[in-house]
Amino acid sequence: MKITITGSLGHISKPLTQQLVNAGHKVTVISSKPERTKEIEEMGATSAIGSLEDLDFLIKTFRSTDAVYTMVPPGNYFDPEFDLLAYYKKLGSNYAKALKESNIKHVVNLSTIGAHLEKGSGILLGAHNVEKILNELPEAVSITHIRPTSFFYNLYGYADTITNQNMIAANYGAEDVIPWVSPKDIAAAVAEELTNSFTGRNVRYVASDERTGNETANVLGKAIGKPDLKWVLVTDQATLNALVSIGMNKKIAAGLVEMYASLHTGLLAEDYYLNKPEKMGNVKLEEFAHEFAMTFNK
Repeated sequence: MKITITGSLGHISKPLTQQLVNAGHKVTVISSKPERTKEIEEMGATSAIGSLEDLDFLIKTFRSTDAVYTMVPPGNYFDPEFDLLAYYKKLGSNYAKALKESNIKHVVNLSTIGAHLEKGSGILLGAHNVEKILNELPEAVSITHIRPTSFFYNLYGYADTITNQNMIAANYGAEDVIPWVSPKDIAAAVAEELTNSFTGRNVRYVASDERTGNETANVLGKAIGKPDLKWVLVTDQATLNALVSIGMNKKIAAGLVEMYASLHTGLLAEDYYLNKPEKMGNVKLEEFAHEFAMTFNK
């Protein structure tokens, strides 16, 4: 198959590209960074350098492709002028127009847990809007929305408090069960959906492990030589204050707080628990903890 991948060589797109190339598919990787060209081509894929905000570029790149993987790259959360929801709508609309113009019939879109919600999900409303935009494409376009759970690598964001205060402080976690996921398991699911035949509109959740915040802290702590590491549940306001204090866009900070609060209340994961994957991914917390320790201890 001829498959086009967005997301450059990020956490998901890189292992996805390698898996597809190894399986014999002809893969084109879209990247905004010319310096990625060499690495992409060394993996056996073709590079397409351009912006996802350039509709003509997308149409040109998507043409003669059998399937497309779409995702919205992270924006700059520390830009006070950055409108995250408008950014999601812009890229979602560009994808929809390019897919239609290029006559693509097979799409796998990276969405998120909580994308079923029209409100209460904070910054994840952007992914909900992208799903909605893509679902307006003609029924002949088959779309699977991949909804991963909480990313393991988000735990790197707590490195400072782990180092200086021996704790992970958040407005979720502690006794809450957190469904975690590894990008490797997401990539495997995306590859499977890209190369399988399906029709209509589908949703697939991807998760690797389920642990409480306290269990997560315990496993990470042992891996990094801090066996008494604690997960401390703090208020929404304390979380907001911490994010704003490091210079985060205030609207995005508020959206992150709302997102985590909805995980704490159970709202965010309600549809996940109704539609859990039959099989969890291969990467468990202990494996991630080993990777975390290697980075943390540097």
